[in-house]
Parts: sequence; structure tokens; C-alpha cells
Amino acid sequence: MKAERHSVQYGEHRIVFSILRRERATLEIAVEPDASVVLAAPQDAPLVAIEDKVRKRAAWILRQQRYFIQFLPRTPDRQYVAGETHLYLGRQYRLKVVPHVQATVKLVRGFIVVQTHRPEMTEVTRELMEVWYRERAHTKFGERLEVNLLRFPAPEDFRPRGLVVRQLRQRWGSMSPGCRLLLNRRLIQAPLHAIDYVITHELCHIAVPHHGPEFFELLSRVLPDWRERKQKLEARMA
Repeated sequence: MKAERHSVQYGEHRIVFSILRRERATLEIAVEPDASVVLAAPQDAPLVAIEDKVRKRAAWILRQQRYFIQFLPRTPDRQYVAGETHLYLGRQYRLKVVPHVQATVKLVRGFIVVQTHRPEMTEVTRELMEVWYRERAHTKFGERLEVNLLRFPAPEDFRPRGLVVRQLRQRWGSMSPGCRLLLNRRLIQAPLHAIDYVITHELCHIAVPHHGPEFFELLSRVLPDWRERKQKLEARMA
């Protein structure tokens, strides 16, 4: 469904926001890493009520935008050429492209080594690396899910019904109303402490679906240093 774009005036600031209408009962505001503002709203929510919500949360929205803006502009898109650096679990690896009859990707002493029968084609290198990143993401995220469930007194009460890895433009992760955990594929490039923060954050949404005080009380109990982890994630992945 196409997002609706609107804006409200708050003092000297004009807050531009997008509305995504979904099958849900409440309004939720998110400020994304690119400083954009997105509202998830019920299908029948009137625009006047949505605008009122934005005005009431305007001070918080502006604080969040200032936080994210300090990390912009973000890292330019990779070109997938030999010698370029790429992140994996928070470490920088230099890309090495090697002619070979067998197409594989592996880590070798500080290098991501891509073996390919078309080494001159950067698009082939990119596709091979994307497949490798997705496979590593599925494995590593599953492992970290089990680790982070143990932060909760009753781990099985917070176990999601599924884990989905997908390339997302903005969010690091989300928890669906059906309790399916969605994680950004790009998160596999972040350090483990940052991956753990995102997973734990989303697991808390199983008990508290919104971002009100109750949510942050729970998050602070199970992950007391979440603010530091969040800031390091944004700084490292900028």
C-alpha cells in the first residue's frame, strides 16, 4: 500500500511524515535512521487524529531526528571492486576477487574472497556476496536469538513464531502483530553487541507492542546498556 505524505507545523519546525495504514488498533510513530518520520496507523484513523498525535510527540520526534542527523551522510554504496572494504560482524574486510571455475565466498585472513568465473563483472560479485551475507545472517541471527531469549525470566514467552531476514531500506528490525521477527539483512555487518540490541528490542515488543514508558522499562530491565548499544550501532553503520 502506498504511503500518504503529510506535514504539521510545530513552532518554527515543519515535520513531514508518511502514513502507512495497516490492520492495527493503535497509532505508532517511528523516526528512521535517515531521519524520516513514519506513522503506522489503523485503516480508518482520521487524518486530524494522526496530525494531533504528531504534534503531541513533536519534541520527541525532533530529538530523534537530531540524533540520526549526526550520522549523515551515510556510507556510499559499495561498488564491489577488488580492494574495497566491506563489513562483517563489525569488522572491516578487504574484498579480493579471484578467477575460479567454482563460485564461492569465504573469509580468509582479513579478506572477503570472492571466487568467480566472471571476475570482471562487478554485478556477479555483488550477487555472490549478497547470497553469502543472507546465508550468514540467517545462521548468525538464529544463534543470537537463542542467546538473547535467555535475558528474559520466561524465555519461551518471548520466542517469536518465525524469523525473517530481508533487505530493508530503513529499519533494523520489527516484530509483526503475529510475532514474526523481521531483521534487516544489513545487520549482519554490525557487531554482535548491536545485533543483540536489535533482537532484544524487538523481542520486548512481544510483551509491549508500542514504544511507551512500559516498553522502555522492560528493555532497560533486560538490557540495561541498550542506549549505548544503539548509539554504537548507528555510529558504526553510518
